[in-house]
Amino acid sequence: MDRNTFTGLFLIMLIMVGGFYLIKPSPEEIKKEKERTEAAAAAKNGKKPAPAKKTETVATPQPVDSAALKGPFGAALAGKAQPVILENADVKVELNTLGGKVQSVELKGYKTFDKKALVLFDGEGNNFGTTLNTAGRGFNTAALYFAPVQAARNTVTLRLSYSPTQYIDYIYTLADKGFKLALNIKATGMDALIGNNGVLNLNWAASLHKQEKDMTQERQFSTVYYKLLDDNVEHLSVTEDEQKDVTEKKVQWVSFKQHFFSNVIISKTGFDKAKLAVSTDVNTQTDVKQMKADLAVSRDASGVYPLEFYFGPNRFSTLKDQGYELQDQVDMGWGPLKYINRFAVLPIFNALNQFNWNYGVIILVLTILLKVVLSPLTYKSYLSMAKMRVLKPEMDEIKTKVGEDNPTLLQQEYLKLYKKAGVNPLGGCLPLLLQMPIVIAFFRFFPSLFELRGESFLWMKDLSTYDAVLSFSPLPLIGWSHISLMCLLMTISTLIYTYFNNQLSGATGQMKYIGYITPLIFFGMLNSYPAGLNYYYFLANMLTFGQQYLIRLMVDDKKIHAKIQENKSKPEDAKKKKSGFSARLEEMMRQQQQAQQKKK
Repeated sequence: MDRNTFTGLFLIMLIMVGGFYLIKPSPEEIKKEKERTEAAAAAKNGKKPAPAKKTETVATPQPVDSAALKGPFGAALAGKAQPVILENADVKVELNTLGGKVQSVELKGYKTFDKKALVLFDGEGNNFGTTLNTAGRGFNTAALYFAPVQAARNTVTLRLSYSPTQYIDYIYTLADKGFKLALNIKATGMDALIGNNGVLNLNWAASLHKQEKDMTQERQFSTVYYKLLDDNVEHLSVTEDEQKDVTEKKVQWVSFKQHFFSNVIISKTGFDKAKLAVSTDVNTQTDVKQMKADLAVSRDASGVYPLEFYFGPNRFSTLKDQGYELQDQVDMGWGPLKYINRFAVLPIFNALNQFNWNYGVIILVLTILLKVVLSPLTYKSYLSMAKMRVLKPEMDEIKTKVGEDNPTLLQQEYLKLYKKAGVNPLGGCLPLLLQMPIVIAFFRFFPSLFELRGESFLWMKDLSTYDAVLSFSPLPLIGWSHISLMCLLMTISTLIYTYFNNQLSGATGQMKYIGYITPLIFFGMLNSYPAGLNYYYFLANMLTFGQQYLIRLMVDDKKIHAKIQENKSKPEDAKKKKSGFSARLEEMMRQQQQAQQKKK
């Protein structure tokens, strides 16, 4: 195996290992399959399967007797849940007198994937309240009835009365437009019940409804995010159930984040501590995940607990306008990928978006601009492959002369040839490796791009999800239930590109065929990814074909061969000084050759 083959195999191995990591089943899929197996085994044995574990117990009012009605919170123990509506041009918020909570939120300008009203959460899976202790027992406000005592335009006050002079007011205010809902909690004469130096312990929980076509992908982008005061944004696991206590620093906000929408609670002064949890009930196909936050909040100088909610889209620009660095919950990738997407790709995309073009056209123009910027690297890569192709007859002669039984000597002879010809065998790989961070950055950019949601182009009805050309029952083990047409086209174009690339580079033997494995691995990875991402990769392949055709017109193999022969005829001292790496490699091979000769 020569050096080029080894390098290629090593890179392919990295890709395959990365592909295995990315397409391996998630813990929730493993959990679901395990429960399926256990249920089938139980049915076979005539037993009933164990019920699914409930992730959240919601406080509900219990029947009360007449004596209890005369005790603490007597008037609030019984009543009738009534809706109170706050509405503006962007959201419709339904409050409930039971618990004084936000019962549901509907975003007016958006629909679910099946064109229904987009309701972020509602029903029993939603809970908001605090526990107050009096008369030797605890009362959860989520199970007590509030009464509307004051209402104005987009403002309402819900009051929980303990006595005529002791009560808690939830003052909700919705702006004329936008996605923010202010909540000021004001306690009058309740210090003894709240205790804890006036720190209020809030319990917030919600089961978030499915909004998108692909539940698996939506769950992969949904979890609890939070921002530490004057610090970074962090999040719980996106693949596993997790609980976390955050006590080392104050928490600025907590977000129950879905793929394209968020429910955020914000404290300007910060929550003193937070206990966060996320879980997935794999038996339901209506709720994405269940999320919970237990938060401790202190009152301000005026005795009010000031809070804000954000119920809205995960559009980067919209989140940024809200302040508090809410935009950091949009997954732009890790390390350098994040900065490439945020400070290069996103500004260019936003600039193109100003022309009000179809998003398919914007992706096309974005891809063309990227190819133009990277064209010098593409040219260098092609030129290096052309040099290796011209050298191939001489390399074949060396292989015939030396034989394949002594790979160390073979590599030494190859290095001598490279040195004489002035050719870098890695010259074709390095430009490609320099482009890889940008290619991978797009892998994170398009799935997180809110703008593609619900946008169509050609046959693709929604660029933010897969475009199934063929649907079927889930296949065993891999779980596929569809074939994405754009992913299929992308894979075919990659295979064609690999074929022509082998012709250009003169690849033979193992390297001639091993390159065909990678596109098939990526097909398995990207089949359920957004059509917009596969469309970009397809365009990149097509534009690369065009670039290589133009470069081929500019590059003359005869001139390259003449230049190589000229380099070979130069004296050694007139040639470029050998790199430290090449010197060490030659020395290592020389030592290996000597060791082999001693063994004989």
